[in-house]
Amino acid sequence: MAVSVQQSIWDTVLETTKTAQDQNVDPLMWAIQLGSTLNSAGVSLPSTELAHLLVSHICWENNLPITWKFLDKALTVRIAPPILVLALLSTRQVIIDRMIGDTFGVVIKTYATFVKLFKVIPSRQLHPAAYRLYIELLKRHAFSFALLINGPNYEKIMKSIDGILHLSQTFGLKVCEPGVLLLEFVFSVVWQLLDASLDDEGLLEPAQENNFRWSTRPEDMEIDSLNSFNEKRTEHHEGLCKANTIMAIEIIGEFLRNKETSRILYLARKNMPLHWGAFIQRLRLLVVKSTALKNSKSITPEVLLQLTSDTRKLLNRKSKTVSQVEFHAVMASGSLLSSADQCNGTSQSALWLPIDLFLEDAMDGTQVRANSAVETLTGLVKALQAVNVTTWHDTFLGLWIAALRLVQRAKLHLGGPRLVKSSYKISFLLILGGIVLKERDPSEGPVPRLDTCMCMLLCISTLAIADIIEEDESELIDETESSSCNPRKEKQAPAPGNVRKGLITSLQLLGEYEGLLAAPLSVQSIANQAAAKAIMLVSTVGKGYYDCVSMNDLPMNCSGNMRHLIVEACIARNLLDTSAYLWPGYVNAHSNQVPHSVTSQMSCWSSLMKGSPLTPSLVNALVATPASSYTFLFPEASLAEIEKIYEITLNGSDDEKISAATILCGASLVRGWSIQENTLLFVIRLLSPSVPTDYSGSESHLIGYAPFLNVLLLGISSVDCVQILSLHGLVPLLAGALMLICEVFGSSIPNVSWALPTGEKFSCHSVFSNAFTLLLRLWRFDKPPLENATGDVMPVGSQQSPEYILLVRNCQLASFGKAPKDQMKTKRISKNLNISVDPIFMDSFPQLKRWYRQHQDCIVSTLCGLVQGTTVHQIVDALLNMMFRKINRSGTPLSPATSGSTNSSGSGLEDTSIRLKVPAWDILEATPFVLDAALTACAHGKLSPRELATGLKELADFLPASLATIVSYFAAEVTRGIWKVASMNGTDWPSPAANLSSVEQQVKKIIAATGVDVPSLVIGGNSPVTLPLPLAALVSLTITYKLDKASERFLTLVGPALSSLATSCPWPCMPIVASLWTQKVRRWSDFLVFQSSRTVFHHNSDAVVQLLKSCFTSTLGLSSSDIYSNGGVGALLGHGFGSHFSGGISPVAPGILYLRVHRSVRNVLFMTEEIVSLLMSSVKDIASSGLSTEKLEKLKKTKYGMRYGQVSLAAAMTRVKVAASLGASLVWISGGLNLVPTLMTETLPSWFISVHGSEQGGESGGMVSMLGGYALAYFAVFCGAFSWGVDTEPRASQRRRKVLGAHLEFLASALNGKISLGCDGATWRAYVSGFVSLLVACTPKWIMEIDVDVLKRMSKGLRQWNEEALAVALLGSGGVGTMGAAVELIVETRI
Repeated sequence: MAVSVQQSIWDTVLETTKTAQDQNVDPLMWAIQLGSTLNSAGVSLPSTELAHLLVSHICWENNLPITWKFLDKALTVRIAPPILVLALLSTRQVIIDRMIGDTFGVVIKTYATFVKLFKVIPSRQLHPAAYRLYIELLKRHAFSFALLINGPNYEKIMKSIDGILHLSQTFGLKVCEPGVLLLEFVFSVVWQLLDASLDDEGLLEPAQENNFRWSTRPEDMEIDSLNSFNEKRTEHHEGLCKANTIMAIEIIGEFLRNKETSRILYLARKNMPLHWGAFIQRLRLLVVKSTALKNSKSITPEVLLQLTSDTRKLLNRKSKTVSQVEFHAVMASGSLLSSADQCNGTSQSALWLPIDLFLEDAMDGTQVRANSAVETLTGLVKALQAVNVTTWHDTFLGLWIAALRLVQRAKLHLGGPRLVKSSYKISFLLILGGIVLKERDPSEGPVPRLDTCMCMLLCISTLAIADIIEEDESELIDETESSSCNPRKEKQAPAPGNVRKGLITSLQLLGEYEGLLAAPLSVQSIANQAAAKAIMLVSTVGKGYYDCVSMNDLPMNCSGNMRHLIVEACIARNLLDTSAYLWPGYVNAHSNQVPHSVTSQMSCWSSLMKGSPLTPSLVNALVATPASSYTFLFPEASLAEIEKIYEITLNGSDDEKISAATILCGASLVRGWSIQENTLLFVIRLLSPSVPTDYSGSESHLIGYAPFLNVLLLGISSVDCVQILSLHGLVPLLAGALMLICEVFGSSIPNVSWALPTGEKFSCHSVFSNAFTLLLRLWRFDKPPLENATGDVMPVGSQQSPEYILLVRNCQLASFGKAPKDQMKTKRISKNLNISVDPIFMDSFPQLKRWYRQHQDCIVSTLCGLVQGTTVHQIVDALLNMMFRKINRSGTPLSPATSGSTNSSGSGLEDTSIRLKVPAWDILEATPFVLDAALTACAHGKLSPRELATGLKELADFLPASLATIVSYFAAEVTRGIWKVASMNGTDWPSPAANLSSVEQQVKKIIAATGVDVPSLVIGGNSPVTLPLPLAALVSLTITYKLDKASERFLTLVGPALSSLATSCPWPCMPIVASLWTQKVRRWSDFLVFQSSRTVFHHNSDAVVQLLKSCFTSTLGLSSSDIYSNGGVGALLGHGFGSHFSGGISPVAPGILYLRVHRSVRNVLFMTEEIVSLLMSSVKDIASSGLSTEKLEKLKKTKYGMRYGQVSLAAAMTRVKVAASLGASLVWISGGLNLVPTLMTETLPSWFISVHGSEQGGESGGMVSMLGGYALAYFAVFCGAFSWGVDTEPRASQRRRKVLGAHLEFLASALNGKISLGCDGATWRAYVSGFVSLLVACTPKWIMEIDVDVLKRMSKGLRQWNEEALAVALLGSGGVGTMGAAVELIVETRI
């Protein structure tokens, strides 16, 4: 019954329409009457059934002007849904007999008795008038959807449209929300018009014709049965078709121009990249080839192209508040020469302060990285480019300047107080801003030196830039391959090609910074060669000519600088070509200065490549000359040279192999910057030689390679080599090779010896010791157990186990090559390398595993378990006899009995020698018992301190690897506190009296100069100078060593451990150690004093806070000290350390001091809260120093807001941003992935919940609150960007999703009133709006990882603040899941 009633209603509607049509009734009156009828019948309006009925009535039996007017008025008075009608008219065919409404009012289509086709767009050539009317309907009804989404049948209408156009199927989106369907409808309409316009002009290629998403031609329909389609084409008819094409194109432009629809289409661009890419391809084809577009009077090809390239970002910069205007102005002002110029107390370079801090921290020789500095630097640079919103040329320029400053700090020191005037660009970048600078003594301590800094500049930085460029261009290639007709790339800023172009521009601008470009003396000759190469190529000099040029032949004015080296490094990485030599001012010599008489001597590498044998003289030359220096003209040849050496190590004679190994570990390793990673990989590969095919011995094949392996081990054992390996992230790979060498040679009996080239003999013990000490330097086991035994919190980054290193190695090798970035890196690696990717585990090294367990046992408990008569007991006796043979000759044998073990009779020296012919692992197992016996004997007076030191030295000389156990044992005994103290009086133990007072005074001077006041720091006094007995024994042992190259590799093992142990002990243990070492090595004085200053911060957390405060005040120019008053990077990092004024050590910049002490802080977790507190305090100081009371009053009174205070507030905002980046850098460097989650999930929420009574004050209180909120927003985003990156890298995004999701959950809950806040409301609002703005503008990929419900709640809270634009932008960045909500919000708010 209900069905028949519904049917009668629609029959009545149809009859009424036909009658009105026949009687030519006014369309508006018809529409009003029809609406009244439907309301009386209980039909919900607008009615989808009516839309179907009216369209089926018109197309095509009643294709008359009056019926189209009826349809228009039906849409105007809202009795039929406009977009449903538009959908019905567009492309779909509906088969209708009659429409029957069920009890729910849903249209059901029964079996057809005839076919009605109403496809206006495909029929546009046959029915041009209908197509014109369709376009008119689009103009009137397709640009506003507010009534639709607020209407009663919104969801029903959208589902009906989806059924008609099959939008979900066409676009492949799983989300079928009404808002998403609305976006798809708008996109489909524009696309249909585009395809129709292209088809009208015959511009579609065959491949595109076959790939239509919608039918655009009448051939697709069954038209033979419809007489109305057989109209005769007239001239008027064709003219109307052409006019329709122009109108359709103009409508496309209006969709892209209209505020509402353009933002809806922008959502499609962001979230449907493949579909948008295909659409843009066709649109650009239209722009290039369309005649109709060129004939249009309302839109031009250029305007249409601009509309497609205009991102129409959802976050409107024209915010409603003054604070938002300034916040976004600072966000957009990323140029080095823009907003930073306005900032008092900070320089242009302060934008890139995090890079300076990272580079300087990477130089800390006490820290060995498990991952590559290239990856970290790449992520850091990309993060800064995103958050600073800068161009790539500014970003790369900031990186080059930071790396050059690092080199300057490595090579320069103060030469006196005479001032130098220079240009602004140079002066603000000089390390101390106007002091005469001289090169420092390279031998200042066991720390990485100039070679490591040059590696960071010319290799690590260059590789980071290469990764960024290759990633950008690989995306371009991928999109080009997926494009059928357009090779151009559609991408948001930076534009296609801008990354590589940015590099070129940065290097061109770098020439203006002359104060940073002076090359260190040690690389000046290489820089001169680089300049000479440019001159010769510009002068068309050939390769053969260059090969024969000696340094004496170079032009007189051919002076190279650091820019020449940087450009060469980029050319070698294929980042530039030799057209760079034509840059204005790049070379300073003319073609007539090129030498015409050249020597006949070829370079050493040229001789090698031409087949010269490896004579001693040639080997020496190759060791001293990096491979890349010969091939400046043809950089690709440098890899061929090093491959040639590698080939000799594999196939040469034994002598040639050793010579080739020596060459590999020479200058090519430390200064072959264009091939450095390959050289390092070659060395690591050679440390694991393959088993010869004809090998049949019972022992490991590695024993036969002992001389060869020993050369490699010695060659990479320097401080700089280890640090360079660390920077390249090769420590895990190297550790795996070293473990096998240790296992094999440590298990061998030293019955065979080999001879070094010097004639000195060595055994398997020597090879083992060299490998073992190098392994432990990579492992950094020297962290004293005191760090784990005291304090409330385990230090972040606690000691790494060998299992951890192997785990990192296995993971790196297992995942390498799977990610696109790995595939790019593979191209740089030599094809001759074949490194095994098989995982290895500690179980493969049973001896090493047993030693490590004993090492751990020694730390946690006292020694026990030595049984008389065992092999270990016999070795203990033999070692004691060897160490203290003079005492044994006097008849007082020293044995383990002195430490409570069983008695043992002495043995003769000959017997001792025989008994010590045992594997090194056995000796290491016995060493703790030997040390226990010796230390006990000394404590009881049976052994003098001098005899103890001499005996320890004997043990270390016999097996240098025993130094590891010596350090481990003594450090553990110090923590136990059971030994008496040793009086360092010069009688029993060495006395530091000659230097102690001076060292203490200099330490106090360093600390005071950085603004740190430590009243408890006792200087001088009459109290006796003492050290814990184990520490006294260890330092006495170390000062017995001669400081030469042979002992350097062992001192670099013991030194950091000794320093860490002394730092952990009470004051003044470290100054005592420093004083004793200063007496021995005077040139290390500055280094040792600096190390001593770390003790204060290890024991006094208040001093750490003061140092952090000094970092903020010096960087921001808020310090009262003249030396820091200018602020910026120079004030924070200064000149390093170790420089002298006349009369004492110069002040150390606070940033340098912090970077060297933060690893000594026991509990770094507290520093996060302190940094937040200092950041807010700095904001208050910035506000008070940057805005006068008068300007603040004007700012409050004027209706124009920023007109009177704009410059000052912009400068203050920039300084706030610098302060935030400094704070984030300190958090990231101090704790990295461990501290940032705590910050986001605990520290910041707690801060907002807490009440801050002193937050406001004075006239600038409101400004302080606002700036404070923005400072925290930048701080939080910087912390996240540094730790997690701004990309979707899987390992980072997994943790980021969890932490960021928890933080946004807190923000959403607080916005929705579920959490009460204690902070100032202005601060909270500024933080939330600033944080969300930064997420949207700088890190949109983060938002896509957040739960959709959280984003919708955040959006709801923002709308309560009238931040509709920000709410839309947040939803628009949330991916497909929030796209529908974003569309609806755009429509509702008309943002």
